[in-house]
Amino acid sequence: MQVGGPVGAPAHRLYFARNGSPVSPWHDIPLMANSSTNEYNMVVEIPRWTNAKLEINTLAPFNPITHDTKNGQLRYVANVFPYKGYIWNYGALPQTYEDPHEVDAHTQCVGDGDPIDVLEVGQSVCAEGSVHKVKVLGALALIDGEETDWKVLAIRSDDPQSQVINTVGDLEVHMPGLVAATVDWFTKYKVPDGKPPNTWAFDAKPKDDVYARDVIRTAHASWKKLVQTAHSDLALSNASVDESLHRMSKEDQGDAYNALFGRGSVPTAEPSEDANSKWHYIPSR
Repeated sequence: MQVGGPVGAPAHRLYFARNGSPVSPWHDIPLMANSSTNEYNMVVEIPRWTNAKLEINTLAPFNPITHDTKNGQLRYVANVFPYKGYIWNYGALPQTYEDPHEVDAHTQCVGDGDPIDVLEVGQSVCAEGSVHKVKVLGALALIDGEETDWKVLAIRSDDPQSQVINTVGDLEVHMPGLVAATVDWFTKYKVPDGKPPNTWAFDAKPKDDVYARDVIRTAHASWKKLVQTAHSDLALSNASVDESLHRMSKEDQGDAYNALFGRGSVPTAEPSEDANSKWHYIPSR
């Protein structure tokens, strides 16, 4: 349920609800869509070709998708030539956590404190807040400010090409250049904001699907530990996680739903004029 206006309005929030109860897209949606086939659930935060930096808000109750801000300003990704906005459907794996207090055994850097990011490479543009079954193909390890920020490459299970794309190698055959473009995009995307290029672990080479699933398992274990923590600055309220110390009773869920939605949408503001039409040309290093 959207409140606060459309994307681009400062108060934009997209909540998730089920049977009259708010649910958390981070905690209440299962990680696995089908364990026997190694398929995962993906929550789409940012549709492909768009610029608004939307993300599951780990600090707000029930973790709505919100428009990220910095220094009081809404954040948009710049168009770095030849790319337009995000070049994949961008989202997160629920029930994962890259722990900022633990050194990642693969990269020797701490986690970034967020769910694992997913780059869905299929043919369709997915809607904000949609949930899709995906097949993991591999992963890239971005190092952002000395923090590990895994980028899992995946494809929707119902995508027409999913039957022939099962690995990073298959991705190179059927979508040649996409992995290289992904590395280039993430390396340069903060440069227009005056920041240096990002760096990578493993010489920016993708790890395979087996390796990626191991990374996901570790992040899922970190999430399990997190939701059993009594006190946290993060919003851990949920409606369905049995082992969580923050699962709400049915009565409390109803009260939370009424508090969030009982009075309808909050006052809205129209999105600011789109300033994301400029190309940025970044010299090759």
